[in-house]
Amino acid sequence: MLRKLCVFVSLFLFVFLFAVTLPAFAQDSRHFTFHYAFTVKNLPAGKKVRIWIPSAQSDANQEVKVISAKGDLPLKKARESRFGNEMYFAETSKTSQPELHFDVEYEIVRHERVALPPAAHVTAASLNSKEITSKELTTQERQEDLQPDALVPITGLPADLAVKVTQGKAQPLDKARAIYDYVFSTMKYDKTGTGWGHGDVLYACDAKKGNCTDFHSLFIAMARSQGIPARFEIGFPLPPDKHSAEIAGYHCWSDFYIDAKGWIPVDISEAWKHPEKRNYFFGSHDVNRVQFTMGRDLRLNPPQAGKPLNYFVYPYVEVDGQEYPNISLEFSFADVGTVALK
Repeated sequence: MLRKLCVFVSLFLFVFLFAVTLPAFAQDSRHFTFHYAFTVKNLPAGKKVRIWIPSAQSDANQEVKVISAKGDLPLKKARESRFGNEMYFAETSKTSQPELHFDVEYEIVRHERVALPPAAHVTAASLNSKEITSKELTTQERQEDLQPDALVPITGLPADLAVKVTQGKAQPLDKARAIYDYVFSTMKYDKTGTGWGHGDVLYACDAKKGNCTDFHSLFIAMARSQGIPARFEIGFPLPPDKHSAEIAGYHCWSDFYIDAKGWIPVDISEAWKHPEKRNYFFGSHDVNRVQFTMGRDLRLNPPQAGKPLNYFVYPYVEVDGQEYPNISLEFSFADVGTVALK
């Protein structure tokens, strides 16, 4: 009897220790609420105000339910046609109060994406069954994902770097891995000074530092210059070691497309922060994120008066046709079953 008890206890301890030491990236899904709130402050009286709010939406990687969407102005749902990004829109012809508050609450299930096994050499890698790929790219879609953006050139310096980095590589998957390794090894995650955070590829090439925007913009520019379609995605990170927390800012990542394999995810800045996951983040995205929008140089719906948005993850506000930056942000999450932050 005592022996059976010891075996049971040992088995229980093994299972417990295995569970608590599982790396975050091995989690299949994460179920949580996400609170997206902000206040437009110190508005001048009697002015025309227009507000666009990015909206999370369901896709193959996340299931999104809007619990509530409210604000001091009526909200209308809209979608832009280029990337299919959804958003809320609000406007008033004459402001009558100095502040406007908006609040959107989501319930989300985010799924792990695993397109390639986390191996150091991926030449013979095949598509993993856990990855749900999109349909084959049309000619128009392929061309769209090969085009430069305002801050993401595909000629000049990034193209020259890509030629050097991919020398001797014949297959697009090998080229993409070589570019990934170059960005990982060359860039430093460093948010000091100025210039970082815009996804300016020439800045990244020169400074060799920045945040996730700069890492993935460089990857996208180099991949596109080699004829590999690549796209930019942005949302928010979730702390893997917390069940509820405020979210300080955005996180972005990238996908690249390989014929017969589909879209393959990468997250080079997370790999830089966690070098032990370097191979994992070439071909996988963990569950500790939520996506809001895709693409760069965005025209909203209805169109904004200002220039195209570099990317769209925070609210965009115009007062009398001019961008208005005086916005206070409040983002937080809570795993379902835990108490949300108030």
